[in-house]
Amino acid sequence: MIDQKFLTPRQIVAELDKYIIGQNEAKKNVAIALRNRWRRMHVKSDMQREIVPNNILMIGATGVGKTEIARRLAKIADAPFTKVEASKFTEVGYVGRDVESMVRDLVEQSVKLVKQTKKAEVKVKAEQAVEDIILDALIPPVRNSRPSVTQPNGEIEEAEKMTDAELNERTRERFREKIRSGEIDDRKIEISIQAPQANGLGMVGGGMDEASMINLQDMLQNMLPKRSKKRKVTIEEAKKLLLEEESSKLIDMDEVKDEAIKKAENTGMIFIDEVDKIAGSSKKGGGSGPDVSREGVQRDLLPIVEGSAVNTKYGVINTDHILFIAAGAFHVAKPSDLIPELQGRFPIRVELNSLTQEHFYQILKEPKNALTKQYMALIGSEDVSLEYTDEALQEIARIAFHINEEVENIGARRLHTVMSRLLNDILFDIPEQIPPNAKVVVTKEMVQERLNGLVQNKDLSEFIL
Repeated sequence: MIDQKFLTPRQIVAELDKYIIGQNEAKKNVAIALRNRWRRMHVKSDMQREIVPNNILMIGATGVGKTEIARRLAKIADAPFTKVEASKFTEVGYVGRDVESMVRDLVEQSVKLVKQTKKAEVKVKAEQAVEDIILDALIPPVRNSRPSVTQPNGEIEEAEKMTDAELNERTRERFREKIRSGEIDDRKIEISIQAPQANGLGMVGGGMDEASMINLQDMLQNMLPKRSKKRKVTIEEAKKLLLEEESSKLIDMDEVKDEAIKKAENTGMIFIDEVDKIAGSSKKGGGSGPDVSREGVQRDLLPIVEGSAVNTKYGVINTDHILFIAAGAFHVAKPSDLIPELQGRFPIRVELNSLTQEHFYQILKEPKNALTKQYMALIGSEDVSLEYTDEALQEIARIAFHINEEVENIGARRLHTVMSRLLNDILFDIPEQIPPNAKVVVTKEMVQERLNGLVQNKDLSEFIL
């Protein structure tokens, strides 16, 4: 990963290009937004507090790369990221998730990221502690209980000079080497591990909001005594189970919480999808029925996007500098149908282009995680090699594009269905009909044979995801 200190907008776009085809305008805008966050953190004066992120509104049909751009951006920046769907929220007072839950989800992600970093720092110490626990199960430590044997001349015998404790320690060191080398991974031992806490908590009397419920659950769990249970597992399993526990013991959770809150506040990203679903209809005569609730959700979102303090179980987080990326197809509603205050909080608007047949071909061939490469890896796990001719990839792109035009345009997601239909028989025949070390080549003729009949059939309901 590129050091964020040198993460220029061009470098960000170059990283995004490895996974996302086209959409250069969107990539450019998100790259500037990400670099601006780094710039703000390095502003020396009090102006640092005043600089707010330029939130982005992405407009484009489904499957053109809106979510993928945001997700990859967060990975490049090693930033906490959460995706929510605006249509899942409901106005305060109705049944459904409240808008503050997305901020709490972001903090949870931030805590996970910080914990992973801290665990990597204490990994060596944690591994040594795990080895000691396993050694205690294999060879319990002993105290010296052997009586000294003295010769008639008054000297202690050479063989008897070593105490039981020293012999025990020497044996433990030999076994420590065996544990590290994996030589005795299959041997079973009995260990004590912490039993998981029960998550369910019933409500008594009136209902309470989500934040209060989380805080109450957390408080009660901390009050309950920690229970442990004995399990008989292999040494290999014991290493994994105990490493998590021992790492957690070496981490200062108060420090983790403080760092996580700061990380979420300064580098966090929230992707709000389907924002067009909460926009009022632009048709005349609208403004009643569901539209009232939609506007209520927008007004609930507004303080979060503007900047407010949200209570989480890890502490209070301010949302002033969180980067919000909203997205929607806007087929029926228009961005101007959002309430003016919310529109003003998304000053950067990017229209993503519909994917062409050439884009489909590039998506199949170029990205590091291309679907074709995923299938090559899947089939390669059975020691069967899979290859595609260039003409085959062009034909797959043509067919997927044609189906999108004929039925419903679901963008690059169409490739998943087409590729699955194309390779299902091959996946089914391995390993009985297609043995290990075989080579399968996908040609243009094979693609036409397996998919052209479906293209000619106007009833393509099975391709609608």
